[in-house]
Amino acid sequence: MGMTNEYQVTGMSCGHCESAVRGEVGKLEGVEQIEVSAADGRLVIVSTGALDDAAVLAAVDEAGYEATRI
Repeated sequence: MGMTNEYQVTGMSCGHCESAVRGEVGKLEGVEQIEVSAADGRLVIVSTGALDDAAVLAAVDEAGYEATRI
């Protein structure tokens, strides 16, 4: 079973936003599953091991949004 990390993401408003975040976070090593909700402003990542929070935040930033770990 993987590790779960949850983040609050600000600025998302639609499916395109969700896709952008999913695409960037999906490039990170060890990511198994990604759930993104623009309506809730949530990002949930299931990974094979511990993720570097800075890498996740940088990926979300690259997609054009801002995130904080919950």
